[in-house]
Amino acid sequence: MVTTALPPLDDSSALHEESVEFPDNYLLIDLCGEHDRNLAEIERQLGVQIMRRGNHLSVVGEKPVVEDALGVLRALYARLESGRAVEHADVDRELRMGGPEPAAESCDGDQLEMFKGGPVEIKTRKKLVEPRTDAQKAYVLSLYNNELAFGIGPAGTGKTYLAVAVGVSMFIEGHVDRIILARPAVEAGEKLGYLPGDMKDKVDPYMQPLYDALNDFLPAKQVAKLIEEKRIEIAPLAFMRGRTLANAFVVLDEAQNATSMQMKMFLTRLGEGSRMVITGDRSQVDLPRGVTSGLHDAERLLKDIPKISFNYFTSKDVVRHPLVAKIIEAYDRDG
Repeated sequence: MVTTALPPLDDSSALHEESVEFPDNYLLIDLCGEHDRNLAEIERQLGVQIMRRGNHLSVVGEKPVVEDALGVLRALYARLESGRAVEHADVDRELRMGGPEPAAESCDGDQLEMFKGGPVEIKTRKKLVEPRTDAQKAYVLSLYNNELAFGIGPAGTGKTYLAVAVGVSMFIEGHVDRIILARPAVEAGEKLGYLPGDMKDKVDPYMQPLYDALNDFLPAKQVAKLIEEKRIEIAPLAFMRGRTLANAFVVLDEAQNATSMQMKMFLTRLGEGSRMVITGDRSQVDLPRGVTSGLHDAERLLKDIPKISFNYFTSKDVVRHPLVAKIIEAYDRDG
């Protein structure tokens, strides 16, 4: 890539223009996106104008913003050069976060060999999963490096999705024998008893996000077979009592809705050869008024214990619709 600073458009204009050359025309097409939608998004968010002239992209705007836009374009082009696709979420990530992508140097053992110091990627049967923000990448690395890890932050930041992806990857690679996914069956404004069917029918709607994540990473028939063989378990938190979870990848989702006693019970299920991930959102506690969240207590009591990692997310890490990040920020401002 070659960057050329062009003279001002005219003497009275405060606008600045710079041009960047991208040698591979096919990659440039992918960089621009279908109907130039990637360029349009960069223009919209940064307030610049981008013009394509052959293998060059010229960016016009105030100088600091032009430099920001050039940084985004270079980062996305480098991503394409490494053989990875550029999707809308990747453009959004660069616009919101920027900066170089961290390599996997902090990983040890088999995981360091897996990432080879390059981008953090999780291989599953159906897709290659790539954390998109710095916090997500640090989170994934901590899942490989620690036997117990916490992911705490707002909805849409990939806490559960990435944890299940890592669990599936470790299961496929033979590092664990089972995947166990649990959630507190806490009502959020509706009563379980009002739902039709037996206990499984009543509980399954609360477990559906976990089923959805699994089906993203494994063929549906394989998921059904593994559940039938008890090599994948999806169950309410209460069903974990009295068990020792050995050689398993264990995820507790929506942990903010576990009581302190339930959290202690669950954490002490950890057995030999297992890894455990606790995810939760402190702003979405559905426990009765006056009942302390077990996630809050665990964070307070365990934060100084080695080999237990706490990973935090903010609205900047939201990878759902961009409006979700703005909604979370609005609620945070309101306190």
